[in-house]
Amino acid sequence: MVVAGLSLAVTRPSQAANGAKALDLDQNTYGNTYGEWAARRWQWALSIPANSNPLLLDDRSPGGAHCDAGQSRPVWFLASSLFGGTFERSCAVPVGKALFFPVIQAIFGAGVFDCAPTNPGVLCNIATLRQAAFDSMDSVTLAATVDGKALRDLGAQRAQSPVMILTYPVGNALGVDSGTYLPNVADGYWVMLSPLSAGSHTITLSADITGGVFAGSSTRVTYHLTIGS
Repeated sequence: MVVAGLSLAVTRPSQAANGAKALDLDQNTYGNTYGEWAARRWQWALSIPANSNPLLLDDRSPGGAHCDAGQSRPVWFLASSLFGGTFERSCAVPVGKALFFPVIQAIFGAGVFDCAPTNPGVLCNIATLRQAAFDSMDSVTLAATVDGKALRDLGAQRAQSPVMILTYPVGNALGVDSGTYLPNVADGYWVMLSPLSAGSHTITLSADITGGVFAGSSTRVTYHLTIGS
């Protein structure tokens, strides 16, 4: 099991004074549900080797040196973190990209030490993994701003992923053997933010887990985004 997260408190839908809008959880957004985008984001994040993985690197270089790794869709994934902590990051994002990221999330499964093969001898049971993922996200506190404007009411943004396959490269972020791992399930709170206007934007994020297996975990991230062509 792995917990990772950013905290963004949003309404459904939510709009700050700067026009940033969190798209409705119930929409089939950019061709996928929130749960399906959550799966795609995990598959993206764990497919990148550790030495260039934006979830592991506290990257403050102009434009960010790694935030574009593996990005090709109309939706741009923000990295958050893999194990919590405090980060300040810069990222150059092409204009017109929606932003998708976790508010707070956790993943359980065959690829993250809950059952075989990463936890030898423990059989994977999908119902058990789903329940564990759900239970781990029940006690959280969340807050964030977009360009200094608070977004609120995160609770409506919760979704669980479908069962997903994870494919790890050599030298992956979790240090396990390269290959394909199934089943895995993620649960958490997610935001699909409508494309921001060209120029500079700042997103501040914080999350605290107050109960369950990850109690005491905290994440603090500041993103300095440059939206351009």
